[in-house]
Amino acid sequence: MAESKNKIYIVDVTNRDGVQTSRLGLAKLQKTMINLYLDQMGITQSEYGFPNTKHEINYLNANLELVDRGAIQKTKLSGWMRALASDVFQSFQNVPRLKNVNLSASTSEQMISGKFGGKKDRDDVIRQAVAAIDAAKTCGAQIIGINAEDASRTEENFLIEFVKAAKEAGAQRIRYCDTLGYDDPQTSYDRIYKLACETGMAVEMHFHNDLGMAVANSVMGAKAAIDAGVDAYINTAINGMGERAGNADLVSCILSISKASGFKDKYQLDPNINMSKAWQLAKYTSYAFGVPLPINQPAVGDNAFAHESGIHADGALKDRRNYELYDFEELGRGEPEIVETGRMITVGEYGGIKGFRNVYEKLELEFHDEDEARNILELARYANVHTQKPLMNSELQFIYEYPDIATKIMTVTPYYAPTGELKKRMERALAKTENLLKK
Repeated sequence: MAESKNKIYIVDVTNRDGVQTSRLGLAKLQKTMINLYLDQMGITQSEYGFPNTKHEINYLNANLELVDRGAIQKTKLSGWMRALASDVFQSFQNVPRLKNVNLSASTSEQMISGKFGGKKDRDDVIRQAVAAIDAAKTCGAQIIGINAEDASRTEENFLIEFVKAAKEAGAQRIRYCDTLGYDDPQTSYDRIYKLACETGMAVEMHFHNDLGMAVANSVMGAKAAIDAGVDAYINTAINGMGERAGNADLVSCILSISKASGFKDKYQLDPNINMSKAWQLAKYTSYAFGVPLPINQPAVGDNAFAHESGIHADGALKDRRNYELYDFEELGRGEPEIVETGRMITVGEYGGIKGFRNVYEKLELEFHDEDEARNILELARYANVHTQKPLMNSELQFIYEYPDIATKIMTVTPYYAPTGELKKRMERALAKTENLLKK
């Protein structure tokens, strides 16, 4: 097979879909660190949050400032919103310099009838999506993706009609969402190949892992898009985080494309991707979510390069290629991890200046005067309250280098304007308090 000119790109959705993992979540500082790690790894795009959600506003705008300052250079930041013109306008009011968006519309008969209760039909879905795309263009969006939620259960002819309308309106990509993890690898290939051939539109693969096939479906969907002559974008989440059984794992998808027999040297991955940062990214994300990496996690689990049986151990010692498909060094593994077993000084919300200085001296970061030290200490305290975890060295360094942006990221400006019965109840409580004070 001749090498295709089209490429496979990665759109990581940890900071949008991954943070929707039930009972888990990330602080805004942790989401920011993940964006920085993704950029170091050369990942194409990070879907970094919800511009229409008020508690995200400061974080989203602050991360665009990191782009301005060159701290994020390779990874494009994109926002997710419903495919409603009103949501788009509100999102750009909240985050005016947003350039990359994904607009989500439900397309299956199940979703249209089950979510909208007969109030909308297929024509309404298309009309609303087109209006949302027009709104995004008006607001200055440069890359517009349109999402077909539950695409895997959407009737093929309508899905093609939906995508053609979106393309004509100005969208550049269609996100094929296997929202319930319903597809299998062969079905994924067949449906996405037909969709790409019929529409000529770049396809994003968004697969969930409910049946344990998210990675397989993602790479087969990407293969279908490339075979059909369009670019492919795989949605991933670090360590496979996400709703229910999670999304397609970032590292597994990249390794599948670059190492698997049917893909290696045949399909081009975004050349910016640097796998030597994979280990660091996986470990940080595991710590931030508070979810240990499974011992058998591909590439980054503790047993990924462990050999015990006599035959395997002997073979690996003679030639690693006997029992290792790729090298641990490629992933940034192999450096010794130092574990403190004696006295340890950490930075926390109640820490003092001497212990704080000790920690930063170990990081070889110097303060120019006492004011700078105490200001950074105060930010580090806030960061500890913010994350409710001991701060990692990378987080401490970020606070030191970008104190003003760290401040914005950790600041949530509440929007609180009670209405209806709540407003009346608060007014009665206020009047009661005022009467008590008068007495």
